[in-house]
Amino acid sequence: MAEEKGVIVKVREIKLFGKWSYDGIVVRDPGLKRYICLKPVFLPHTGGRHARRRFGKAEIPIVERLMNKIMRPGKNMGKKHLAYNIVKKTFDLIYLQTGENPIQILVRAVENAAPREETTRIMYGGIVYHVAVDISPLRRIDIALKHLTEGARNKAFNNPMPIEEALAEELIAAANNDPRSYAIQRKEEIERIALSSR
Repeated sequence: MAEEKGVIVKVREIKLFGKWSYDGIVVRDPGLKRYICLKPVFLPHTGGRHARRRFGKAEIPIVERLMNKIMRPGKNMGKKHLAYNIVKKTFDLIYLQTGENPIQILVRAVENAAPREETTRIMYGGIVYHVAVDISPLRRIDIALKHLTEGARNKAFNNPMPIEEALAEELIAAANNDPRSYAIQRKEEIERIALSSR
């Protein structure tokens, strides 16, 4: 009887889509460090196993969270494989344009596009007024990813440009803190409104 040899895969050998290494990815924002999951995975698909646990989203790989945001209600709703292919092609385009690791570009884009302050409504004796509040790190990431994908969707809608190119442009612009990026514009707008309602 032949003995079965166990296959051991080293963490350094695990690459996203078989191409992109997780080595050397740096999260500069100390507030977001615990909530941007960079655990090495071959395939970013957890199947929602963290959904019912508090702060479970923090354990979902950041690339999968981007894929989930692409599947917004409408044309791409529920088509995870389509979202997977969009992100895969986007990462190839980012590498061709910048020569950097696309995971690092995504992390930098999320850090730059995450607003730090927003407003909330307070009712006091029938009068409604807005008050500036700090945003939790998990919500900051959610808002940043939402604006990044929304900007790409708006750019690709009724346009010959495919969504992969639009998303690549949006991520690169946000990573460079370019004011032409939709996500950066929305972040500055949210923070400006919060500043005026302090």
